[in-house]
Amino acid sequence: MKKIISTDQAPGAIGPYSQAVEAGNFIFISGQLGLGEKTGEFIGASVDQQARKALENIGAILKAAHLSFKDVVKVTVLLADINDFAKVNEIYGEFFIADYPARAAFQAAGLPKGALVEIEAIACR
Repeated sequence: MKKIISTDQAPGAIGPYSQAVEAGNFIFISGQLGLGEKTGEFIGASVDQQARKALENIGAILKAAHLSFKDVVKVTVLLADINDFAKVNEIYGEFFIADYPARAAFQAAGLPKGALVEIEAIACR
């Protein structure tokens, strides 16, 4: 069985998908952009600002599922420019302190709404 996870503390889906889906012990969090939960607009124009907000959005969804960043087992980071990897990695390190999740990072030809970064996560109870 699956359960839909949602919160008004993160931006709503901008298409036919859920913020997160729980299946068994796993929570699959859809890719998050650096969008404000109220405005649906980017919080800042820099990759640093967008990465921070995307991770804050993931944190809000984790909280709605009664989880934290410590429960994340896999992260995928999509970048408009792979040269921004170091900047995003620095922000990422503020949210993931120890016992790091597995991770992949890619440059994407285009991200939704012209984003500079999109981050998705899988957590486990």
